[in-house]
Amino acid sequence: MKDFRLYDIADFVIDEDFIRWVHEQREEDNQFWNAWLQQHPEKHLVIASARRIVESIQFQPAAINELDVEREVGRLLKTISTQQNEPPPATAKLFVFKWWHAAAVLLLCLTGASYFYFRNTGARPYAYKSMVESKQLIEHTNTSQNPLVLTLPDGSRITLASKSRVSYAHTFGSGDTAKNGATRDVYLLGEAFFEVTKNPHRPFRVFANEIVTKVLGTSFTVRSFEKDTTIQVTVRTGKVSVYAQAVTKVAARMNEIILTPNQQLVYERMGHTFQKVLLSNPAVIGPAVSERSLAYDEAPLERIFTDLSKVYGINIVFDSEVMKKCTVTADLTNEPFYRKLDLICGAIDAHYEVIDGQVVIESSGCR
Repeated sequence: MKDFRLYDIADFVIDEDFIRWVHEQREEDNQFWNAWLQQHPEKHLVIASARRIVESIQFQPAAINELDVEREVGRLLKTISTQQNEPPPATAKLFVFKWWHAAAVLLLCLTGASYFYFRNTGARPYAYKSMVESKQLIEHTNTSQNPLVLTLPDGSRITLASKSRVSYAHTFGSGDTAKNGATRDVYLLGEAFFEVTKNPHRPFRVFANEIVTKVLGTSFTVRSFEKDTTIQVTVRTGKVSVYAQAVTKVAARMNEIILTPNQQLVYERMGHTFQKVLLSNPAVIGPAVSERSLAYDEAPLERIFTDLSKVYGINIVFDSEVMKKCTVTADLTNEPFYRKLDLICGAIDAHYEVIDGQVVIESSGCR
């Protein structure tokens, strides 16, 4: 059985199962890969890069004109033409399919790093340019290699990543809400970290291609470059709601996803699907809890899980009745989040899963 955890970008590009998923979008393949990515959130960027390559090869193979590519493709085509009548149809189809995989790797090597970012240039709905071109907005673009810190009129701060841009209205956060709108709207292309000033009367919204992130006051990161096949929203503090843009507000809000600290939402742009995951290395959610002692001596399991939920802002689901007799003695103070879970589960013979951005503990209880 294949162990996709060991795959890099080149491995995915030539894998038959992966290519079938990208090109055919079968329901069973979607279920498998969505579940696999939920278990391995650190692989999202690798998968996204591999998908871009496979998609680009399918739609724009003639756009690459390097002499070496022409020669090699010509040689391979000649080989195929002389052999295509020899094997039976099913074998011939497989041969061509494998040749296409080899061509993918060849194109990747010859075109260099820029090929990773090649994408179909067809117009996308809700693209940044489409959203801002008819509005009179203030725009900031970060052309440097360092983050650019911006302070908005309402006191909110944006840390804008390199090669990113953000726009907002001249009346942003000022005056009477009846005149200037009930929301504070920002349009983003690229990546930015937001620290939002609380204002319950004027929610803060970030429009990033196909999705909208809405908050009252919190800190979070949005990544949404045009070339990316995914859009990512990561919450540091507070709570945000994320939903896809749609023709009607009702249709958009039907798929609303709520994110809390240390959770990340990944929106798959091709399949129009949301996936909520935990960060690979969750952090404490504030200095007030970072010094909290997590050393226990025969402590009830419910108390330990309650402490961890407060420290990391992560929901931990367990059957308190089944585990009411479980106690743990351990010093968890300096351990990473998942190591803490490993130690606790090892002590009571339990195991955990990360499902929909929360931790689910399964155990048969303690005597």
